[in-house]
Amino acid sequence: MDDKQAQGMIFGFFNEVGIVSQLSGALFGRLVPQSVHLSHFIVLNHLTRIGDGRTPVQIANALQVTKATMTHTLAVLSGHGFITMEPHPTDRRSKIVRLTPAGRTFRDEAIDSMSPAFQYLADNIGIDELKAVLPVLEKVRRLLDAERDAPVVG
Repeated sequence: MDDKQAQGMIFGFFNEVGIVSQLSGALFGRLVPQSVHLSHFIVLNHLTRIGDGRTPVQIANALQVTKATMTHTLAVLSGHGFITMEPHPTDRRSKIVRLTPAGRTFRDEAIDSMSPAFQYLADNIGIDELKAVLPVLEKVRRLLDAERDAPVVG
């Protein structure tokens, strides 16, 4: 495979990932209860996966959104009772974001509400095929995370 073919194949990979992201986001919006957007769920999921006790700027950087966007998202999540914002113990200008039990419960219930979609994929693709592609997607995520944190491209 020459460089041009490889570039086309890699572009095709990211194009498919982008389309899957759009379609899965729309599906999430149809299946998840309450008026919580995917962007709000992503913050809850991030705090569950990474651990809470992060500053808004740390979360914004990890999710690659602006501080203003994150401020709005955190205000919505706080309004739902899904997070608390506490004063930072050493930096009086900042806050610490923590998940509440209601936030953890909502995140888990949101995942449960996606079970019809998960079953549809399992029935039509198969768990083994999904399991086979997961390590590749995780490796791509790790590479892109590392590149974001210490740019080596461009």
